Amino acid sequence: MSGGEGTAWVGDLVHDEDAGRRGIVTDVRGGFLWVLRPEFGTGQWTSLAPERLTVVMPREEMREEP
Repeated sequence: MSGGEGTAWVGDLVHDEDAGRRGIVTDVRGGFLWVLRPEFGTGQWTSLAPERLTVVMPREEMREEP
């Protein structure tokens, strides 16, 4: 299920402006808490501001990467 035009959703590679780093959205809890993991490496963080997440590569394109 997509989060709508321009809204990051599960599987999207995003840039989190508040955290200053890129990550992959792994979960959206309750429609207001975005859970992200680093593009590379381990760990996770959360965001309460989806408007501050810029989609770098949508999940559909992520699946096409080799």
